[in-house]
Formats: sequence, structure tokens, C-alpha cells
Amino acid sequence: MSTVLEGLYYTKDHEWVRVEGEKAYIGITDHAQHALGSIVYVELPEVGDEIEMDDNLGVVESVKAASDIIMPVSGEVVEINEDLEDNPELINEAPYDNHLIIVTLKDDSELEGLLGKEDYEAFISEEE
Repeated sequence: MSTVLEGLYYTKDHEWVRVEGEKAYIGITDHAQHALGSIVYVELPEVGDEIEMDDNLGVVESVKAASDIIMPVSGEVVEINEDLEDNPELINEAPYDNHLIIVTLKDDSELEGLLGKEDYEAFISEEE
């Protein structure tokens, strides 16, 4: 069973969002990293990029497949996790400790459309 943390928002595309003030930390879930297998490469946007909700924010490549990462909320990229460029396997080791990007939230009402812990757990149990 995949780990799902309390206090995060989740998408049906298996991204997570942690909100701290006006900033949103975005990563992929434990369920996603299990499904992908060993992650070997991460392609992330540039700082300053404006990305709209549901647009592609980057790509995660594993030994099995390449997967698009879908932006869960609209915002401007203020930081990328540069550690992942040299060590993409950090996502496999600790998916909730290794965000992909940090954005400034454009519209926090978009969070209302995301899933909480229980709803995401129900969603992934239907998928398994």
C-alpha cells in the first residue's frame, strides 16, 4: 500500500501539493514513484515560468517509461529542486521530501478541486 500523507492535496494524475503561505511545493506521490519504478531522469521547467493548472510541468523518466507531470495548480515557478538533476532517485527514496518545484500560487481556489488524503487513498485503491 502506498503512503499518503495528511495535510497535502493530491491529483488523480498522482501529483501532490503542499501549501505554505503563498507558495506551493509540488511533487509526485509515493503511488506514482512505485508505479514508475527506478527514476533515472527528471525534466523540470525554468524559474520564472508561468504554468497553468493542467498544463505539463515536466517529465519523469524511469527504467519503465517516461511520464508527463501535470501541473496541479496555476503559478509561477520560484524554485526548482536542483538536487534531482544529479540524483533523480531521491524521488523513489522519499517522494514527499523531494518536491520537484515551488510555485507562487496564482489562485488558491484551485486547491478546492484537488483531493484530500482519504479521497486520494480511495482513488488509488480503486486503481490497484
